[in-house]
Amino acid sequence: MSGAEAGYLHLDGLSKQFGATHAVQDVSLSVRRGEMIVLLGPSGCGKTTTLRMIAGFVEANGGAIVLDGQSIGGQPPHLRGMGMVFQSYALFPHMSVAANVAFGLQMRRMPRNRIAERVAEMLRLVKLEPFAERLPRHLSGGQQQRVALARALAIHPKLLLLDEPLSNLDAALRQEVAREIRILQRDNALTTVMVTHDQAEAMAMADRLVVMREGKVEQIGTQEDLYERPATPFVATFIGHSNVVAGTLSDGSLLTLADGTALRLVGRYAGAGPCRLAVRPERIILAAADGGGIRGRITLSTYLGATVEHVVRLGEETDLVVRGPTLEGGATRRFAVGDPVSVAWPLAGEKLFDNDDRPLPPQSGAQAEATIWENGVTNNA
Repeated sequence: MSGAEAGYLHLDGLSKQFGATHAVQDVSLSVRRGEMIVLLGPSGCGKTTTLRMIAGFVEANGGAIVLDGQSIGGQPPHLRGMGMVFQSYALFPHMSVAANVAFGLQMRRMPRNRIAERVAEMLRLVKLEPFAERLPRHLSGGQQQRVALARALAIHPKLLLLDEPLSNLDAALRQEVAREIRILQRDNALTTVMVTHDQAEAMAMADRLVVMREGKVEQIGTQEDLYERPATPFVATFIGHSNVVAGTLSDGSLLTLADGTALRLVGRYAGAGPCRLAVRPERIILAAADGGGIRGRITLSTYLGATVEHVVRLGEETDLVVRGPTLEGGATRRFAVGDPVSVAWPLAGEKLFDNDDRPLPPQSGAQAEATIWENGVTNNA
């Protein structure tokens, strides 16, 4: 991939302040040509403001926006050559499907015969040819979203922007439309930036994810990068789910919790002091109390169809969520509330962060499995 393609869209130190509120702080990002980037984070994290600065609807207080080698920070939205699909669809209710798709082309004074050809092409693309003369109110939510997508694509946009495009759809339809958008984006090599707060939706659609929090970028990477190698405890809990346990590290592998419970970690780590341990529920191995791992007791057992979920209490107040598959033959044993159990996890499932939320890598010579410090939770199980 050439250097130009590597930075087709480039954000450099993008910032926005509303009064005393820093909505976006120093966001830098390079998007490759044909790539789908998803900005992901909780409400108020700055992802939509970032998208609207790219579109030109919000003026940045600082930083640069470069598209295909040209700075566009001072250009009005209609000169940026971008197609945008809004959360609310934003279709003209009094205009037919075909007229909605044609609108942007008419504003660009395209010849009438070319408009008709392009509208027909777009309706074929989104499989809405039979609905060309219908009004938006006679369409389903998914169909309206496809009209909005066709309208955005009709102008041959340099960049496609999607602002929570699936949030108004029900769960089943959301998955279907997500697949349709992803196929269209890939088949047409559309450089796309999408905003969502739904991590499952982001995981299914993105080439790379940008996790934001409080106006800043927490981590950029592929789904595997963020899931297997989270840069902060926030990413570990926001992408998928992680049990995050606070404690004090000593002796390289001894984590002492607030209630005095002491856990011997799988790996050995440099340094000492306050830190946080993150372990994903599906990486935890749950066994009977004589299993040789960390001792605890079951406080909740829930059958969820594809998985069985247990909550294991360690010591006086620390709970771990544990999930395992319910495959044919009962791959995961189901324990009852009150049962004494043991838990363990492999080194790869253990992520440790220091007091500044920086990851602590394990040193060599890790133990084969998690064990319990002898005067730790054993007495509380």
